[in-house]
Amino acid sequence: MKMITAIIKPFKLDDVREALSEIGIQGLTVSEVKGYGRQKGHAELYRGAEYVVDFLPKIKIEIGVYEDRVESVIEAIIRTANTGKIGDGKIFVTNVEQVIRIRTGETGEDAL
Repeated sequence: MKMITAIIKPFKLDDVREALSEIGIQGLTVSEVKGYGRQKGHAELYRGAEYVVDFLPKIKIEIGVYEDRVESVIEAIIRTANTGKIGDGKIFVTNVEQVIRIRTGETGEDAL
């Protein structure tokens, strides 16, 4: 099993969620996060004073999937989250050692 973590622009969340739903992904976790990469934040003007926003708002999506679904999930995220501009985000794929469904006690792939 794998955990796919994607950091995307907030306005792309609905598109990504729909694309994942279309390929059969039934559940995901979404968090509002802040961060920066090469984009390095930006300057904004507020009441005539300029200030720098170091951490930009992003969305973090986490999806636990079977190994055979990894490539299709990655392709769906890239296809829908890509704007071609800096700050589109990143995708991380990590191994999952164990999964347990709290309600039923199911473990492993049955818990997904």
